[in-house]
Amino acid sequence: MDVLLTLLLSSVTRTASLLAESRHVIGIAAALCAALLAAHLGWHGTDRLLSWRERPDED
Repeated sequence: MDVLLTLLLSSVTRTASLLAESRHVIGIAAALCAALLAAHLGWHGTDRLLSWRERPDED
């Protein structure tokens, strides 16, 4: 029983430390995804604005 408890506690400890160390990587990945999404939306918005301004005036 002691061996099982020791394995369980060591597994929990390793998992907690791995999550603490990977927090920076997860943050960088999330920032990269947000930057790519903002760039895509900015490009799409600019394209729409330019196509709207190039339309002939409707009278």
